[in-house]
Amino acid sequence: MKNDGQLSRRQILAAAGFIGLATLTGCGSGGGEDTKDLSKKRTGAMKNYRAGQQFKATEPLTFTVLHNDNPVYPMKKNWLFWKELSRRTGVTLDATPVPLSDYEKKRSLLIGAGDAPLLIPKTYPGAETAFVSSGAVLPVSEYTDLMPNFQDKVKRWNLQPEVDSLRQSDGRYYLLPGLHEKVRQQYSLSFRTDILDKHGLALPTTWDEVYTTLKALREEYPDRYPLTDRWSTNTPFPAGALFQYLGQAYGVRAGWSYQNTTWDAKAEKFVFTGATDAFRQVVEYLRKLVAEKLMDPESFTQTDEEAVRKLLGEKSFAISANAQELVQNYRYNLQRQVKGATIEMIPVPLGPAGEIVMGGGRLENGMMISSKALERDDFVALMQFVDWLWYSDAGQEFCKWGVENTTFTRSGDAGYQLTPGISLMGSDPDAPKDLQKDYGFFNGVFTYGGSWALVSSSFSPDEKKFTDAMAAREELPTDPPHPLRAEEQEQATLWDTPLKDHVTQNALRFVLGKRPLSEWDDYVKELEAKNMDRFIELHNQAYDRFRKENA
Repeated sequence: MKNDGQLSRRQILAAAGFIGLATLTGCGSGGGEDTKDLSKKRTGAMKNYRAGQQFKATEPLTFTVLHNDNPVYPMKKNWLFWKELSRRTGVTLDATPVPLSDYEKKRSLLIGAGDAPLLIPKTYPGAETAFVSSGAVLPVSEYTDLMPNFQDKVKRWNLQPEVDSLRQSDGRYYLLPGLHEKVRQQYSLSFRTDILDKHGLALPTTWDEVYTTLKALREEYPDRYPLTDRWSTNTPFPAGALFQYLGQAYGVRAGWSYQNTTWDAKAEKFVFTGATDAFRQVVEYLRKLVAEKLMDPESFTQTDEEAVRKLLGEKSFAISANAQELVQNYRYNLQRQVKGATIEMIPVPLGPAGEIVMGGGRLENGMMISSKALERDDFVALMQFVDWLWYSDAGQEFCKWGVENTTFTRSGDAGYQLTPGISLMGSDPDAPKDLQKDYGFFNGVFTYGGSWALVSSSFSPDEKKFTDAMAAREELPTDPPHPLRAEEQEQATLWDTPLKDHVTQNALRFVLGKRPLSEWDDYVKELEAKNMDRFIELHNQAYDRFRKENA
């Protein structure tokens, strides 16, 4: 789901420079108490609260929360979600809605002004760093002993290395991430299979085969671009999805998952991503597609609607997809407009890196907590509530599916069936009610992470087939922890965005042929002039320091 998934993370990280400056200059050096004496902060808290237990405050409580307001299902005060949550937990959430398009900036301003709600969800790993030195957010790692469900999942799913990667230079982490039992891959190429069948072509399994398939389609339809792509507007990395899963085939983070640092396991040090051979190979591959007119050059500038319109108008035969878009948009509309049209999403094509998925994929957006929470008498209850709603099996099921026998019924051991008359993301176009819009469940503010059974319970047959194929691949290890000190982070933030912008801009210029690939070395020298080497040196020094201190 683009609106609630990976794209938000890219937008957050792209704004890191602004966020860092706004926070560092807008907050004082406070941050509230930092003490483990919680004996006077147990108002409303349960005694002996444990994993798997229903949380219920011993007296009515109200907590404020920042709400990322998705235009697909704008927040309503009469949602069943709010009412049922209060009934089950004794907690009322006082939500401050912020438009999705303005969420990162507004969040930064609220924190900088000291006006942020207690609970600050929809924060992806890395975005919290800018708020650490000001003391504005809670070092949540010091209080996970109050969160038995969180601790249980970290232990059972062997997530400690990933969680440790969130630690800052003081050894603590300030974000409670969404926890996944398994990596979930969502994006890949989709092809018009009826067109492939017509010309005796098979679905490609490697990027070499993607090239030959597109080349064959171009020969059959010389007036059309076989591939036109999307997800290029409102994102710092044009064609971010394509760059991302193509990068995976070369073992490098690109597109939406791009970050300036890459861990080189052989050299045991960090290197600059945008200057690596692997990143260059990604750029060269896309340049070849554009140069040979196998890919529409407008893919990097057009809106999603324009890209999809070309697919539906049979001006192209391949496009990036996720399972939701495949079923609800491409297939549904193709079948209405083109008789006999069929389209399938393929497992991510393989490349030089082999059968891998990028590491780190089991942590999702999560929760920052204002340091002001520690000043409250109900602090322990707040932590118990967060633990139940976002990390317990029952809380995660409630957030996703709602109320049994009202919005869903059980089907099989771990299956769920929507109540007749309720639709989810177009599952029943004729249904009078929608699980998200009318009831407030399956809301990206509250629904993320969880067991594979729960995560996969909403998969369409297409997504299940795709994820089963991807699950057989090896996950690369998570990058080792390398937290920067406050002064290092401030300097790194100043360098990070200009470097990232230069990589993005020139990757696009190379791909479109506006800059010849023979100038790659000049491009690297330009990165050096923008402090690339000093930026990487900061991260390697932080890695060496953290490794020695924790040996």
